[in-house]
Amino acid sequence: MSPMDVEDILNDALDLVGGESADLEDEKLTYGPITVSVAPKANTLLADHIFSPSLLLAERIERGLLTVSGKNIIELGAGTALPSLIASIQTPPPRSVLVTDYPDETILGSLRQNIARNSQYVSRSCQLEFAGYEWGQDVTPLFEAPGRPRGGYDVVILSDLLHFDQSHEVLIHSLTKLLSKTRDARGWIGAGVYTRPEHCKSFLRRAEKVGLRWLEHGDGEDGRETDTTWRGTLAVQGLDAEQLGVRKGMCRWWIAAWDESTLS
Repeated sequence: MSPMDVEDILNDALDLVGGESADLEDEKLTYGPITVSVAPKANTLLADHIFSPSLLLAERIERGLLTVSGKNIIELGAGTALPSLIASIQTPPPRSVLVTDYPDETILGSLRQNIARNSQYVSRSCQLEFAGYEWGQDVTPLFEAPGRPRGGYDVVILSDLLHFDQSHEVLIHSLTKLLSKTRDARGWIGAGVYTRPEHCKSFLRRAEKVGLRWLEHGDGEDGRETDTTWRGTLAVQGLDAEQLGVRKGMCRWWIAAWDESTLS
């Protein structure tokens, strides 16, 4: 299936569930002090969209349900990097946040712009960076720069990536290579309901086979979020509370940790 076929499917699915259209070029979304813009169309990946899972994860970070204090965080396939940027302004802040996406200059140019635009709001004690990274490739460069962790990241964020079902193997490879082999390390995974349930289940099973377990998930069927009330306190411009609640309810989410047998 070509990237454009995937995009057509996502657009159709979003229309069916009342979600935002995927055609968000040149638009911006402001969440508290953070403003993110979408990338111009890139034929290789769908980095030009602000999808609901990013909003859900950002809200949970803002509310302290996903803790960031003192942690080293990395986001894969970040797109607009909204969850990472919201994490970087929390008090107390994370130690470092590394935002990654496919090494295409158009995509990375958008990341560069979003980080530069919001750098003034990032906590002084949080190191915020971006890098190009293709899933499944050597992760060594993601540890080499000064200030980055040597033994693995405390948190790996995967927001709206599970619809790339042909990439599950390489995505899980990167997740397991990047996630610190500690009891407190966590993977934060979000998916839209436009991602087929069987794709989500396949990803979860594959992850379990390599030593991950699922600590938490949405209360609904297949991990769907059942709380459709937007509970963030920071203002979100461009979407009202009702629209935000709808998008929140159109998500599934899971929290991953290492199984004890993997750590022993």
